[in-house]
Amino acid sequence: MLLSYHPMKIADAEKIVTWKYENEYAMYSFSESNEDIQEMMNGEYFSVLDEMERVVGFICCGESARVPGGTSIGLYQEEGYLDIGLGLDPVLTGQKIGSVFLKQSLAFLQNHFKSSQFRLVVATFNERAIKVYERTGFKRDKEFYSKVHDEDMLFISMKLEMGTPFYSVRKAWV
Repeated sequence: MLLSYHPMKIADAEKIVTWKYENEYAMYSFSESNEDIQEMMNGEYFSVLDEMERVVGFICCGESARVPGGTSIGLYQEEGYLDIGLGLDPVLTGQKIGSVFLKQSLAFLQNHFKSSQFRLVVATFNERAIKVYERTGFKRDKEFYSKVHDEDMLFISMKLEMGTPFYSVRKAWV
Protein backbone atom coordinates (compact mmCIF):
# COMPACT_ATOMS: atom_id res chain seq x y z
CA MET A 1 0.00 0.00 0.00
CA LEU A 2 1.48 3.31 -1.09
CA LEU A 3 -0.07 6.34 0.58
CA SER A 4 -0.08 9.99 -0.42
CA TYR A 5 -0.52 13.02 1.81
CA HIS A 6 -2.34 16.24 0.99
CA PRO A 7 -3.48 19.32 2.91
CA MET A 8 -7.00 18.59 4.15
CA LYS A 9 -9.79 19.42 1.70
CA ILE A 10 -13.38 20.16 2.74
CA ALA A 11 -14.67 17.08 0.89
CA ASP A 12 -12.18 14.86 2.74
CA ALA A 13 -13.04 16.40 6.12
CA GLU A 14 -16.76 15.91 5.43
CA LYS A 15 -16.09 12.22 4.74
CA ILE A 16 -13.81 11.70 7.76
CA VAL A 17 -16.28 13.17 10.27
CA THR A 18 -18.80 10.47 9.25
CA TRP A 19 -16.48 7.63 10.28
CA LYS A 20 -17.86 5.75 13.29
CA TYR A 21 -15.60 3.68 15.50
CA GLU A 22 -17.12 0.80 17.49
CA ASN A 23 -17.27 0.04 21.22
CA GLU A 24 -14.58 1.70 23.36
CA TYR A 25 -13.02 3.17 20.22
CA ALA A 26 -16.15 5.34 19.73
CA MET A 27 -14.33 8.10 21.60
CA TYR A 28 -12.29 8.60 18.41
CA SER A 29 -15.41 9.32 16.32
CA PHE A 30 -16.11 12.89 15.27
CA SER A 31 -19.49 14.54 15.85
CA GLU A 32 -20.16 15.35 12.17
CA SER A 33 -20.51 18.99 13.20
CA ASN A 34 -19.44 22.02 11.20
CA GLU A 35 -17.08 22.73 14.11
CA ASP A 36 -15.23 19.44 13.57
CA ILE A 37 -15.00 20.07 9.83
CA GLN A 38 -13.66 23.59 10.43
CA GLU A 39 -11.03 22.29 12.86
CA MET A 40 -9.81 19.88 10.21
CA MET A 41 -9.39 22.85 7.87
CA ASN A 42 -7.06 24.75 10.26
CA GLY A 43 -3.90 23.89 8.30
CA GLU A 44 -2.69 21.21 10.74
CA TYR A 45 -4.52 18.27 9.13
CA PHE A 46 -3.56 16.17 6.12
CA SER A 47 -5.70 13.70 4.16
CA VAL A 48 -4.13 10.32 3.56
CA LEU A 49 -5.10 8.69 0.27
CA ASP A 50 -4.45 5.21 -1.08
CA GLU A 51 -3.40 4.32 -4.63
CA MET A 52 -7.03 4.63 -5.80
CA GLU A 53 -7.23 8.20 -4.36
CA ARG A 54 -9.61 7.07 -1.59
CA VAL A 55 -9.37 8.74 1.82
CA VAL A 56 -8.06 6.04 4.16
CA GLY A 57 -6.91 8.21 7.05
CA PHE A 58 -5.70 11.54 8.30
CA ILE A 59 -2.82 12.93 10.29
CA CYS A 60 -2.64 16.11 12.29
CA CYS A 61 0.19 17.93 13.99
CA GLY A 62 0.90 20.73 16.40
CA GLU A 63 -1.88 22.07 18.62
CA SER A 64 -4.48 19.88 16.87
CA ALA A 65 -2.68 16.73 18.04
CA ARG A 66 -2.58 17.73 21.70
CA VAL A 67 -4.81 16.29 24.43
CA PRO A 68 -5.97 18.87 27.03
CA GLY A 69 -4.89 16.81 30.04
CA GLY A 70 -1.32 16.83 28.73
CA THR A 71 -1.29 20.61 28.85
CA SER A 72 -2.25 20.62 32.53
CA ILE A 73 0.74 18.39 33.45
CA GLY A 74 3.18 20.45 31.36
CA LEU A 75 3.69 17.73 28.74
CA TYR A 76 3.85 20.18 25.85
CA GLN A 77 6.40 22.50 27.47
CA GLU A 78 9.18 20.14 26.43
CA GLU A 79 10.34 21.56 23.11
CA GLY A 80 11.81 19.83 20.09
CA TYR A 81 8.98 17.34 19.50
CA LEU A 82 6.41 17.52 16.74
CA ASP A 83 3.09 16.52 18.27
CA ILE A 84 1.20 14.21 15.94
CA GLY A 85 -2.16 12.48 15.78
CA LEU A 86 -3.35 9.81 13.37
CA GLY A 87 -6.68 8.37 12.35
CA LEU A 88 -7.38 5.40 10.13
CA ASP A 89 -10.75 4.70 8.47
CA PRO A 90 -12.52 2.39 10.95
CA VAL A 91 -13.26 -0.18 8.22
CA LEU A 92 -9.48 -0.59 7.85
CA THR A 93 -8.62 -0.97 11.56
CA GLY A 94 -7.58 -4.40 12.78
CA GLN A 95 -6.36 -5.42 9.31
CA LYS A 96 -2.63 -5.18 10.05
CA ILE A 97 -2.10 -2.00 7.99
CA GLY A 98 -1.62 0.34 10.96
CA SER A 99 2.14 -0.18 10.86
CA VAL A 100 2.40 0.75 7.17
CA PHE A 101 0.12 3.75 7.76
CA LEU A 102 2.24 4.95 10.71
CA LYS A 103 5.61 4.45 9.03
CA GLN A 104 4.62 6.20 5.81
CA SER A 105 3.05 9.00 7.85
CA LEU A 106 6.26 9.46 9.82
CA ALA A 107 8.26 9.59 6.59
CA PHE A 108 5.92 12.28 5.26
CA LEU A 109 6.04 14.29 8.51
CA GLN A 110 9.82 14.06 8.77
CA ASN A 111 10.25 15.28 5.21
CA HIS A 112 7.55 17.96 5.40
CA PHE A 113 8.49 19.42 8.80
CA LYS A 114 12.20 18.47 8.88
CA SER A 115 11.62 16.93 12.29
CA SER A 116 13.16 13.79 13.73
CA GLN A 117 11.44 13.87 17.14
CA PHE A 118 7.77 12.97 17.42
CA ARG A 119 5.31 12.77 20.29
CA LEU A 120 1.81 11.32 20.28
CA VAL A 121 -0.80 10.63 22.90
CA VAL A 122 -3.02 7.54 23.03
CA ALA A 123 -5.68 6.24 25.42
CA THR A 124 -4.12 3.49 27.55
CA PHE A 125 -6.92 1.03 26.71
CA ASN A 126 -5.90 1.20 23.03
CA GLU A 127 -3.37 -1.62 23.26
CA ARG A 128 -3.72 -2.31 19.54
CA ALA A 129 -2.35 1.15 18.67
CA ILE A 130 0.25 1.13 21.46
CA LYS A 131 1.73 -2.11 20.08
CA VAL A 132 2.01 -0.57 16.60
CA TYR A 133 3.67 2.54 18.05
CA GLU A 134 6.14 0.49 20.10
CA ARG A 135 7.05 -1.76 17.16
CA THR A 136 7.86 1.42 15.21
CA GLY A 137 10.18 2.66 17.97
CA PHE A 138 7.99 4.88 20.14
CA LYS A 139 8.75 4.75 23.85
CA ARG A 140 6.20 5.20 26.62
CA ASP A 141 6.55 8.48 28.48
CA LYS A 142 4.03 10.09 30.86
CA GLU A 143 0.56 8.99 31.85
CA PHE A 144 -2.17 11.51 32.62
CA TYR A 145 -5.93 11.87 32.77
CA SER A 146 -8.02 13.95 30.43
CA LYS A 147 -11.79 14.41 30.15
CA VAL A 148 -13.58 12.52 27.39
CA HIS A 149 -17.35 13.01 27.34
CA ASP A 150 -17.23 14.26 30.96
CA GLU A 151 -15.32 11.21 32.19
CA ASP A 152 -11.66 11.02 33.20
CA MET A 153 -9.73 8.77 30.83
CA LEU A 154 -6.12 7.64 31.23
CA PHE A 155 -3.75 8.54 28.39
CA ILE A 156 -0.06 7.93 27.76
CA SER A 157 2.35 10.04 25.77
CA MET A 158 4.84 8.26 23.59
CA LYS A 159 8.01 9.63 21.97
CA LEU A 160 10.11 8.70 18.99
CA GLU A 161 13.58 10.13 18.37
CA MET A 162 14.97 9.24 14.99
CA GLY A 163 18.68 9.75 14.42
CA THR A 164 18.84 8.96 10.72
CA PRO A 165 16.58 10.82 8.30
CA PHE A 166 13.52 8.59 7.95
CA TYR A 167 13.33 8.82 4.20
CA SER A 168 16.80 7.31 3.82
CA VAL A 169 15.84 4.15 5.73
CA ARG A 170 12.26 4.03 4.49
CA LYS A 171 12.64 0.78 2.54
CA ALA A 172 13.60 -1.02 5.74
CA TRP A 173 10.50 0.32 7.48
CA VAL A 174 7.79 -0.12 4.88
